[in-house]
Amino acid sequence: MKRKITLLLLCLACLPLFTGCGYNTMQQNEEEVFAAWGNLEAALQRRADLIPNLVETVKGYAGHEKETLQAVIEARAKATSVQISPQALADPKALANFQAAQGELSSALARLMVVVERYPDLKANQNFLALQHQLEGTENRINVARQRYNEAVKTFNFSIRKFPNSLTNSVLLNLERKEFFAADEAARQAPKVDFGTKE
Repeated sequence: MKRKITLLLLCLACLPLFTGCGYNTMQQNEEEVFAAWGNLEAALQRRADLIPNLVETVKGYAGHEKETLQAVIEARAKATSVQISPQALADPKALANFQAAQGELSSALARLMVVVERYPDLKANQNFLALQHQLEGTENRINVARQRYNEAVKTFNFSIRKFPNSLTNSVLLNLERKEFFAADEAARQAPKVDFGTKE
């Protein structure tokens, strides 16, 4: 009986140590990263789903712009084929490949919008306008999802590095640091603006 009381008192004395170890917090933070990644993937999928309709609408007005239309189709195919699992979010190379494919799609869409500017009838088409507005809204959702993902990664990465969580992580969980969703290399350069004026 005396041994049981001693063991109980020892457990009660150690209880504060276990409540501050961060075990549950780190797992919760990792789940937040996975959820934010899922939301980002959903927004990217929405964009990929809108593109075929947009391309078909443009094709009706600007069928001879085959090179641009084909580039959009190919970029969409590549972007949807490059997948990354939540477990691979700690792999910088996998995330870089994913981001590169998404960047190529964004670039192809930008070229498509330049083509659209040449066709006033297309810009007045209600189907095209509706698709364009949906695509613009989706691009905004993607941006917000990227920001939320990066915030979740920041919180998670800090939670596995701070003390005493870092001890708990190294002994019990072995969770790896997650990679941030970084800007595309092309975004680091200022766009060239040309109004067609010559001096």
